[in-house]
Amino acid sequence: MSTLQQGSQAELWQALIRESARRGSIALDEHEESYLGFVLIRYQSDTQFAAHTLALDWLRAHEEARHARADLLRDVGDRCLLLAGLFPQQAERRRVSLDYFVTLGRGAYAGVAECARAGYATLFEQLARAFLRLVDVLDGLRPQAAPRLLAIAPSPGTRRH
Repeated sequence: MSTLQQGSQAELWQALIRESARRGSIALDEHEESYLGFVLIRYQSDTQFAAHTLALDWLRAHEEARHARADLLRDVGDRCLLLAGLFPQQAERRRVSLDYFVTLGRGAYAGVAECARAGYATLFEQLARAFLRLVDVLDGLRPQAAPRLLAIAPSPGTRRH
């Protein structure tokens, strides 16, 4: 059995992330790598992942108080990150450019940084700056991640933004 088939769920995702980053010569620091693993674990069994209209979620987030807004914007950023990196075909299906997910996701993470506490704000400032690198790492692990992410894979008919 290979190393990628043994260990906890977190260890498996971290190994896939590290391998993808290494293959793509993409430098991620410990915080970026850990957060990416957290996102993959958090969403791997979210059966409502594809049902979200991201622009509406972003607008709804801005109607909320500071801490609730940060949580909702984090969710928008996370979904954009996963769509851009693991399901780029969704841009065409949803009739938007891939840059739409990148811009919206990066903006959502920057929004979290604006309304979060200091340590959390610093992390999300960093994630907003690293967004494209995180997308590239996800793109590189797409073949290995697909079997683990079938529950969140958007259906071909999904056209929400």
